[in-house]
Amino acid sequence: MTSPGQTGRTNLAEAAGVDTDERRERVAGVLAEAHSAGLHSVRLAFADQHGMLRGKTLRADLLSGLMENGVGITSALLMKDTAQNNVHPVWAVGSGVGEPSMTGAGDVMMLPDPSTFRILPWVGGTGWLLCDLYTPEANPVGLSTRHVYRAAVDRLDQLGYQFQAGLEVEFHLYQVDNPHLSVTDSRGAVERLALSHSHLGYVYLGEGRQDKIEPFLELLRADLSAIGLAPRSMELELGPSQVELTFSPSVGLVPADEAVFLRSAIKQIAHRNGLHATFMSRPNLPNSFTSGWHLHQSLLDSQTGENLFVPTDGSSPLSSLGASYVAGLLAKAAESCLLTTPTITGYKRYRPDSLAPDRIAWGCENRGAMLRIVGGANDPATRVENRVGDSGANPYLYLASQVLSGLAGIQAGAEPPPPTDLPYQDAAGPRLHRNLGDAIEAFAASSFYREVLGDPFVDYLVAIKQNEWSRFLSAVTDWEQEEYFDLL
Repeated sequence: MTSPGQTGRTNLAEAAGVDTDERRERVAGVLAEAHSAGLHSVRLAFADQHGMLRGKTLRADLLSGLMENGVGITSALLMKDTAQNNVHPVWAVGSGVGEPSMTGAGDVMMLPDPSTFRILPWVGGTGWLLCDLYTPEANPVGLSTRHVYRAAVDRLDQLGYQFQAGLEVEFHLYQVDNPHLSVTDSRGAVERLALSHSHLGYVYLGEGRQDKIEPFLELLRADLSAIGLAPRSMELELGPSQVELTFSPSVGLVPADEAVFLRSAIKQIAHRNGLHATFMSRPNLPNSFTSGWHLHQSLLDSQTGENLFVPTDGSSPLSSLGASYVAGLLAKAAESCLLTTPTITGYKRYRPDSLAPDRIAWGCENRGAMLRIVGGANDPATRVENRVGDSGANPYLYLASQVLSGLAGIQAGAEPPPPTDLPYQDAAGPRLHRNLGDAIEAFAASSFYREVLGDPFVDYLVAIKQNEWSRFLSAVTDWEQEEYFDLL
């Protein structure tokens, strides 16, 4: 019997072609830091198709072998929808996705990325590492969303560009007044928790409101800073219990990794302090506002680090490269919705005059437009802010959609239409999808995504999200019950 950290081969990292001098040096640093900190446990995790972390906690004295050989985890975790139903037939040969090693919920291998190592300040003696997924034969798992994003970033790198992104994420933070759940409660039991607002809202960026929850925000700041995720700003949104965090920009894989870590960390820290954090776009609670994820992005010269979106003069808000990038984002926005807004509630953000977009348009310093251009001539921080995103989006797929769409615009030499000052008018541009079903259809029919992601991945994701949408359509909602039960 092999022990945790063994795969049956002497070195999974070597077989996978990632056992470089740089990686070995990073691994040595992780082992030294873990030993110095006296860690007794290490959490290994990967982001599933929904962007949720899944993984195992292992003894820290196994870490050296884990870094070399990885650890197995059931491939059935890649087959589930948001209700944890197995959408793809895990007992069929190839599990319905054409991968023989996944037959019968067979193992895939989690191989830790040493560059992601953190020590958790809210869990004593425990480290945290993100992993890449490989087959037992040491091939990248094509369904791994981190692999999907890495491939997109590699496309840019080959052209001498580096993707830079800054996170701006909204979420809701509720006080848990009664955390008790009975043994009959299970999935979705949070609905039966007694909750109250952490702040009353309706005073946008009000210092008095922020001071009310400052003790928790300070704890959140300290813990996030301790794992290398120091917020640039901590702000209160207009909605009751709504909070926004922004972060300084980072490049390549890092911003997506940070987003994955961030969401899990916030939920864990909140839970340990009698609070419940949710990134659901619009909670079905009184006075709830919608939350979004605004993604600030630009391209850098890989050699010089120069921001390639900065225009050379004041006649245009962006360089010609930046304009083509914007044209690509606009052209592919409709078919990208499943990646930027993968939840049913996410489409309830898209309303006019709401500081959220409802049309595919761009504007200069206009917060109603889907794409807001920030900066201009002589501003090295010039960037595109995409305001379309769902706070619950898988970070790897959201960022991959931006990289791939923007790159398509650049390679085509595309030019965007004129920017708009009236983003909620019909003339601004076509409407975004009204619901998840329309987004699924557009993604499934996208020749662009079938080319850049491949038919197997597109079909895999469509099947999972279609199952979610079908379950929603067959459910009777509270709205329907209230509307018709007494009337008819």
